[in-house]
Amino acid sequence: MKALVFGASGYIGTNLVPKLLEQGFSVTAAARHLDVLEARNWKDVDLVAADALDASSLPHALEGIDVAFYLVHSMGSGADFARLDRTAATNFRDAAAAAGIQRIIYLGGLQPSADASEHLRSRFETGEVLRAGPVPVTEVRAGIVVGAGSAGFEVIRDLANHLPIMVTPRWVSSRTRPIALEDLLAYLVVLAQKPETAGKTYDVGGPETMSYGYMLTAFAKVVGKRRLIIPVPVLTPRLSSYWLGLVTAVPASVARPLIDGLRHDLIPDDRDIREAAPIPLHTYREAVLAALDQERNLSVPARWTEGALLFRGYNPEVSYYSTGERTEVDTQASAANLWKVVSSIGGDSGYYFGNPLWRIRGLLDRLVGGPGMRRGRRHPADLRVGDTVDFWRVVSVDAGRRLTLLAEMRLPGKAILEFEVVPVGDRASRLVTTARFHPAGVIGLLYWHSLTLAHKQIFRRMPEAMARRAKWLDTVRG
Repeated sequence: MKALVFGASGYIGTNLVPKLLEQGFSVTAAARHLDVLEARNWKDVDLVAADALDASSLPHALEGIDVAFYLVHSMGSGADFARLDRTAATNFRDAAAAAGIQRIIYLGGLQPSADASEHLRSRFETGEVLRAGPVPVTEVRAGIVVGAGSAGFEVIRDLANHLPIMVTPRWVSSRTRPIALEDLLAYLVVLAQKPETAGKTYDVGGPETMSYGYMLTAFAKVVGKRRLIIPVPVLTPRLSSYWLGLVTAVPASVARPLIDGLRHDLIPDDRDIREAAPIPLHTYREAVLAALDQERNLSVPARWTEGALLFRGYNPEVSYYSTGERTEVDTQASAANLWKVVSSIGGDSGYYFGNPLWRIRGLLDRLVGGPGMRRGRRHPADLRVGDTVDFWRVVSVDAGRRLTLLAEMRLPGKAILEFEVVPVGDRASRLVTTARFHPAGVIGLLYWHSLTLAHKQIFRRMPEAMARRAKWLDTVRG
């Protein structure tokens, strides 16, 4: 059976693709950015760039597909996410019908008995839009998924790891039945193998009903910590999202709709799914242990990927989510000369902009026991994985294309600096610079935010200076 995982770069999609391969499916993985999929290093998977908001990109992704898993949503896209979700679902529904798809499997959200949040209403509406077409839809509704990368799980992890005493909003007493990632994936795979589940909707959940407060303290116990929770009823969902922004690294665009959905009990009625797919379910504790174990055993990605343990210093207490800056600079210089500039960074070449600031940062690092700038470089132009570049370590290098550096300075978190050279012509290229910081708790967040203005200057002006240097090399070398 040929399966399309649409939204394969996301949390569920990334984990679903290998499970489908294990069960003998032929898999196509689709996402907006092909390079993100390439970084997954999947074997025997067709990779396709496609965006549900761009109807013209869908026919190629859906060609020859039997069953399509629809896993996209626009929760992190700001206040307009509901309209974007409707548009995306409409485009996908119509393209699936035109391609002759046999079935769509849609992962939605559990619904409260009344007064659903805008986010949960949008998840419900997406299912309705998909069902309005001729292709049969199987909808799976889940609540909190316990696994590394799940927004709800990452909120729990950040809070439990870094706040010994938590003054928490009233939603911590709301109840749900969290489901292990492994169990959710098993349900999705089994449903795809059963044509008789077409046109049906299934609630799914784990074997235990518990409050979010209990999930916090139970997670803390698993990792050997004790936490005190003090609920404060006056903290509204909006105030709660601001509070989460202060004490966790979960992006506000994700935290706000997530918190809005936690105002009510979300208890699944899973009798139908237990009959259709009678799999053994994992307890919450088992799910937490499995999530931490899976994270430790994931293969090392070829480039920076959100949440990858390598880029968090192999420390699961450093936040899965990151903050940072990304810039793109075009230059009338060849990709080869732009790469020469990138691969010469640090050491005697310096950082092309603000070198006195970099030296001061190096001195401060040495004062607190870090390596500072004294290590320099092994070679002025050549780089290999494992090389040092001042207080950075080369963790990935794709010669002529991409360089990824991991900071080894003393920081309340982990910092990554990545350069990508993109040819746009014989004598033109683009430099994409990504600076990311995974904070370790509140101190890490305060550190990053206190340097916001400095970081904006450095990580925008430095690529511009590098582009000018590359253009100069083109000029002097003809």
